[in-house]
Amino acid sequence: MTEKSQKLDLLQDILIDEFIERIKSGEATPSDLNAARQMLKDNGVQCQVSDANPASDLMSLLPFEDTVTSNAAQI
Repeated sequence: MTEKSQKLDLLQDILIDEFIERIKSGEATPSDLNAARQMLKDNGVQCQVSDANPASDLMSLLPFEDTVTSNAAQI
């Protein structure tokens, strides 16, 4: 691994640690959360939502209607 690659890896590790610290402490701003989301997206990180995954808790809090259920109700 080149020196440049090592520095980039270190920078990414520091950035990830900072995001985690800010989010856990509750001090993360909307900009911090957006930057963390974008970093995950840019690196191809995805999650599968299931009952055992905390992402399902997040999804249940979002103010979006279930389009499958609402479309079926309209028919």
